[in-house]
Amino acid sequence: MRTNTFYLLFIIIVSAMGGLLFGYDFVVIGGAKIFYEPFFNLSGSAALRGWAMSSALVGCLTGALLSGAWSDRYGRKKMLIAAAALFVVSAYGTGAVDSFTWFILFRILGGFGIGIASNISPIYIAEASPASVRGRYVSLNQLTIVLGILTAQCVNWLIGRQYTPDNGIITATGIEWAWRWMFWAELIPAILFLVLALLIPESPRWLAINSKVKEAETVFRRIGGSLHAEKELEEIRRIPSAQTKTDRKAIAHPSVRKILLIGVVLAIFQQWCGINVIFNYADEIFTAAGYTVSEVLMNIVVTGVTNVIFTFVAIYTVDRWGRRALMFIGSAGLALIYSAMGACYFFHIGGMPMLLLVVLAIACFAMSLGPTVWVILSEIFPARIRGMAMALSTFFLWTACFLLTYTFPLLNEYLQASGTFWLYGGICVAGFLFIRIMLPETKGKSLEEIERELTQ
Repeated sequence: MRTNTFYLLFIIIVSAMGGLLFGYDFVVIGGAKIFYEPFFNLSGSAALRGWAMSSALVGCLTGALLSGAWSDRYGRKKMLIAAAALFVVSAYGTGAVDSFTWFILFRILGGFGIGIASNISPIYIAEASPASVRGRYVSLNQLTIVLGILTAQCVNWLIGRQYTPDNGIITATGIEWAWRWMFWAELIPAILFLVLALLIPESPRWLAINSKVKEAETVFRRIGGSLHAEKELEEIRRIPSAQTKTDRKAIAHPSVRKILLIGVVLAIFQQWCGINVIFNYADEIFTAAGYTVSEVLMNIVVTGVTNVIFTFVAIYTVDRWGRRALMFIGSAGLALIYSAMGACYFFHIGGMPMLLLVVLAIACFAMSLGPTVWVILSEIFPARIRGMAMALSTFFLWTACFLLTYTFPLLNEYLQASGTFWLYGGICVAGFLFIRIMLPETKGKSLEEIERELTQ
């Protein structure tokens, strides 16, 4: 097979821009909170602070749940275009408002875009990619997510330093404008994503299972030539789900219950492993460790760079070491790191040791649970219900993320930082055991091979 690498990378990178906007929109709130919390007078209420941070997840839940059935019916491309449009509207609106209610509404709208992108981008990439490199290419979606995170962190740092003098006291002008510019900066990649999403083809596997064989053959041929097109179409014809109409009841069929259980539990685990607390509440974590405001913003950038570097490790290893090995590394590694972080908080050890532990936690997640869960979710579900099953898993992922994000300030008050991170460490141990018992290896297999094996 002679792959048209340039064309394949183009359509995959465009699709993965949904991940870039997902990462940016999800994390920009973490740096902006230093400025919008005094603007909206939220400092006196842990519940309102948690609602401001987690409100976008309400949109994520809705977007993830609805986009699966819509993408199975109308196609993956249309959903990517819809996500891009939502990012544009949300980025402008969130920065333009003066009312906390409207701030929340635009955050929810942006969350709707995140929910769609987080669901559809990995599916599109998996359905377009050859089996031998599918893990690597789906991991590119995670790379764009972490690049979006890093971009948001850098933008927050650059804007924040303009409104935070050396004494660490935030200016009144910063409270009024800094957080607005942080959200408006998202307009640049959002508009670019919207334009480019109009240029990519529909997913070839979606076309094939929806009786648009000629169009599917055209896309497959452009990706890998005539022989590749023939092989892929023959594989699709051999799977039972390709011969049946998409049916919502099929998702409850006994043959897919175990697969759904694996998908849902891994989705929940990726969030309850606790890493997003470090991204979204980095200012509180580093402040509790003794850092000033300017040092906190700089440390957040350090964590973002670490996230990007170790995602490249995952891209290199996911098709070599396999999915299970990386999941073992992530769950066991985070359990150990959180135990140490909890001990540091308990014994009041701050400064450089805490920064090193945070960097280790992010490195461990970035090379394992971060990209690998999305790879697994994109490839284990049967073709005819892939959108719906992925949507259900993503719905539970964002439900878990909402609970994690909303409850962290409350857990921090009642359990203190030490107890909270020990709790996350215990969850990682449970995740390790589940992976060992339930998760099969999917490395190097076509989507159709995986489907036949898991539904037997």
